[in-house]
Amino acid sequence: MTENKSITQKIDELTKSTDWFYSDDFTLDEAVKKYKEAIALAKELQKDLSDLQNEVEVLAEDFQK
Repeated sequence: MTENKSITQKIDELTKSTDWFYSDDFTLDEAVKKYKEAIALAKELQKDLSDLQNEVEVLAEDFQK
């Protein structure tokens, strides 16, 4: 779904997805599908941000040596 997208692109996509729930286009039939997609994207972002945090911590340790 979101392969090869940057963290910023994924955040933008998640923002658009959550905005949909407050829009006039909201339908209950689509809500479950969109919700599942948003949860999957949020999990991807959580992993990406965790990986990025680990990378920054490693760089900070190297810098302090």
